[in-house]
Amino acid sequence: MPSIELAFDDAADAAVREDWEALQEAGLPSQARHTGASNRPHVTLLYANEPLDPPTITGLPMRLTIASPLVFGSAKRGFLLARLVRPSEELLRVHRLLHERVGDRPDIDPLTRPGAWTPHVTLARRIPADELGRALSIVSPGRSVDAIAVAARHWDLATRTVTPLAPG
Repeated sequence: MPSIELAFDDAADAAVREDWEALQEAGLPSQARHTGASNRPHVTLLYANEPLDPPTITGLPMRLTIASPLVFGSAKRGFLLARLVRPSEELLRVHRLLHERVGDRPDIDPLTRPGAWTPHVTLARRIPADELGRALSIVSPGRSVDAIAVAARHWDLATRTVTPLAPG
């Protein structure tokens, strides 16, 4: 189950980790709890259910804005708390070109396809409904972070490996 992700410059990475740490310090679910070397703030461009040949990524480095909190999911499974990555023309072009390179494969997650994708940075998964308000109060809604996507990577969940992607 591979994904193609964009990683941020050091300052943006640190800013996202501040949200992770604040949630963890409050005793809430947080990406900070995942201490593996491959866990870092990122925006996922594509997710597949079958292996894929790592594509090249064009358009890096790219300026981005990490903005307001978003909530995905349901009370039944717990909520995912994230920050929106504003969908600039440049980001949408990079995303569309990646999907064109990979092709119209049936195993690509439909929510990562152009037209359905919401670019975001995950802060926490499986937040219980009764804790969602508290989690949202911790990650400041008025805060935005100027970021630079400096690298792309291929994350393979099956092998738990990260492969840097060559610019194209």
